[in-house]
Amino acid sequence: MKTDLLTVAHIQARIHVVRGKRMMLDADLARFYGVGTRDLNKAVNRNIDRFPGDFAFLLTLEETRNLMFQAGTSSLQPAEPQVLNKI
Repeated sequence: MKTDLLTVAHIQARIHVVRGKRMMLDADLARFYGVGTRDLNKAVNRNIDRFPGDFAFLLTLEETRNLMFQAGTSSLQPAEPQVLNKI
C-alpha cells in the first residue's frame, strides 16, 4: 500500500494570505485529509458552532482572481471557493 506523506513545504505552499489572515482553500484542506471538498464543507457547516465566526468564508470574485494569478492557474473550483482560517 502506498502512503503519500505531506511535507511541511507542500503544506506551506497551499497557505495563502487573504484579508490579512493565513488561509487554506477548502479543496486543499480536504485533499490533505483524504476527503471530498463537499464532505469537508458539510462537516464544517454541521459543526459551525465549534468554530470562530471568521473560520470560513467565501472568496469574492476579486480574491479568487488574485489567488488564480498567484497560483498561475486559469481556474479554481468552485467559482467562489471557501477558505478556512486557523490553520
